[in-house]
Amino acid sequence: MSSATSRKPAQGKIAAGSDKVLKVAIVGLGHLHPRSYMPLFAMIPATRAVAVVEQNAAMREAFAKEFGVTPYADLDAMLKKEKPDIAAIFLPHVDCATAAIRCAEKGVHVMVEKPVAASANSAQSIVTAVRRAGLKMTTGYCWRLHPVAREIKRLIASGVIGEVIGGEGRCAAGRLTRYIDGNSPWMLEKAKSGGGPIYNLGVHWIDLFRWMLQDEVAEVSGRNVKINTRYDIEDNSFAHLQFAKGATVALDISYTVPDSFPYGRDLYISIRGTRGVLSWSPAYEGQKDVLHICSDDPSMTGSPRRAMEFELEAVKGYSGYMGREYIQAFAQSVLTGNEPPITGEDGVAALRVVEAVYQAAAEKRWVAVKS
Repeated sequence: MSSATSRKPAQGKIAAGSDKVLKVAIVGLGHLHPRSYMPLFAMIPATRAVAVVEQNAAMREAFAKEFGVTPYADLDAMLKKEKPDIAAIFLPHVDCATAAIRCAEKGVHVMVEKPVAASANSAQSIVTAVRRAGLKMTTGYCWRLHPVAREIKRLIASGVIGEVIGGEGRCAAGRLTRYIDGNSPWMLEKAKSGGGPIYNLGVHWIDLFRWMLQDEVAEVSGRNVKINTRYDIEDNSFAHLQFAKGATVALDISYTVPDSFPYGRDLYISIRGTRGVLSWSPAYEGQKDVLHICSDDPSMTGSPRRAMEFELEAVKGYSGYMGREYIQAFAQSVLTGNEPPITGEDGVAALRVVEAVYQAAAEKRWVAVKS
């Protein structure tokens, strides 16, 4: 590369003048992520975890003892006694809507772990209930808060790569066994989870491309590949997303990354335009990220190829730096009344695309995405 620049992203902060601490209740422990969210809630001055709701007594009591929160077996009992400000929901996707709507009816803001529900319509029912109650809702598409993703979005908007023609997204993370080991075997049952890797992982990249391109997916094609014989979900998903403004994005999403792969993840994002290309292999947590830029745009004269380095602070907890920024941003939206950077509507939009991919794979044709 002919030039390189390095950036350290600024730490997000809650609005000045606000000293209110938002009480957070964890709802559900049969999931990979609730434990790793706890360090994030603890390090953010505006949030404090106070309770956990879980039917499994052993899991509930162990979690409560470790993190110093009050255990409950029943959601309504917790809502009545604790009166939390935020409910962080980590239930099987098929159960998320019932719990989230109940929280909204009691005046509690909700963080529903992505992909929100086991269907787009179910996710929409949460959004409707939250909006009706005048509350805030978010879901964990925290990749939007990565400084490289923000720079990609800025560069696209600046026109430095010209008109966007297409892109590529690859997201392979672990194997099916990680859900068995992580006390969430329901993830491997389509009726409870909604689907396989395109449903649980692909939504991250679907949301990220929607946000970076500032465009909606109009139609899709897809193919699912099933290797396992024990479960009714696919192991690999491949899709083409045709965006309304003309860009086509190819996705390769799977649960089949080799155990030997660095950090257990194979991640990649690229955007191709009429005058240039942007590419990024995310390092994920606490590592130095590099955004490669190649462009014939006049603004790149003398340096048509650049490598921008981003050194992220190592943060303990789910998704590291991104996870902290995600929770801080939602806390700020609750405190200020502003919209969070990721809304419930974003969750619904991603699931509409996924459902179209499944239909396209089953019918072997391009399928329009429902609005």
